Amino acid sequence: MAKRNKPRAGSLQFKPRKRAKKETPRIHSWPERDKVGLLGFAGYKAGMTHVLAINNTRNSPTYGMEVFIPVTVIETPPMVAVGIRAYVNGYFGKEVIMDIWAENLSEEMRKRMRMKKKEKTEKKLKELEEKIDQISDIRLIMHTQPKLLSIPKKKPDVMEISISGTIREKFEFARESLGKEIKINDVFSENEFIDVVAVTKGKGYQGPVKRFGIKIQPRKAGKGRRHIGTGGAWTPARKLWREPLPGQLGYHTRTEYNKLILKIGDDGKEVTPKGDFLHYGPVRNSYILVKGSVPGPAKRLIRLTFNRREHKEENYDITYISLESKQGV
Repeated sequence: MAKRNKPRAGSLQFKPRKRAKKETPRIHSWPERDKVGLLGFAGYKAGMTHVLAINNTRNSPTYGMEVFIPVTVIETPPMVAVGIRAYVNGYFGKEVIMDIWAENLSEEMRKRMRMKKKEKTEKKLKELEEKIDQISDIRLIMHTQPKLLSIPKKKPDVMEISISGTIREKFEFARESLGKEIKINDVFSENEFIDVVAVTKGKGYQGPVKRFGIKIQPRKAGKGRRHIGTGGAWTPARKLWREPLPGQLGYHTRTEYNKLILKIGDDGKEVTPKGDFLHYGPVRNSYILVKGSVPGPAKRLIRLTFNRREHKEENYDITYISLESKQGV
């Protein structure tokens, strides 16, 4: 007879399992780097394919051999720096002291947010430079350009991206970048590890069997089979958070660490399969190939940052990218 018990599924690390507030995830901590520049970027998930690559990782069992690697294609059109946000240290943490907006804002950006017709950019930059000793942090406000993609979305996603360096270096970098486009090549490079932040696929309201993987009750169990065996102890007379109960499954903000960038390309035709990517279409702009999977469905916004955790070094040279149809034929 087969074994009827198994370890419980569903990590208790994330509680409560509520829906994400928005599809543009917020990054609460940024990694430190010696080089002055942006600490993150953003793109849109196109789909998955596979590549063949020579493994150049020393001490690997497959060193020097050609290996099969599943990859995620993330389309990364240039992002536009539309604002500078300055912070000071307040009683409850960092507080915004000033926002400086670029003068040449696009129509899509003006539709996204209420903006003044004329911005006093140069005057505010001089004010910020005078207060530079009081400032604790400076970040760039940037937006994506989904109008360049093949998806129907046109409104840009607006987000803050941190800058590495001293406060003076951050200010000079932000002033030079204001109103300009920044490409993925200016931030990341190939064979570099990154962390990805995204909202996972939403699966709606689900029962405890699918949500936590609990055991289905025997055939003669009363009042159904796909429920927990006991609702908990009489004391305390309330439902405990540790009990596997039905509720929201998916559509949660998640961070996956140490994803390797295998390739950064400018021509989307290099990775667009026959018949295009399902539910997405062709890749038309610059892109990156990330080893393994990434949270979320196609078209989902993916935020990229430099890695926070230690990792083993990996190095690959791609020899073949699969362009076969993803239509299941």
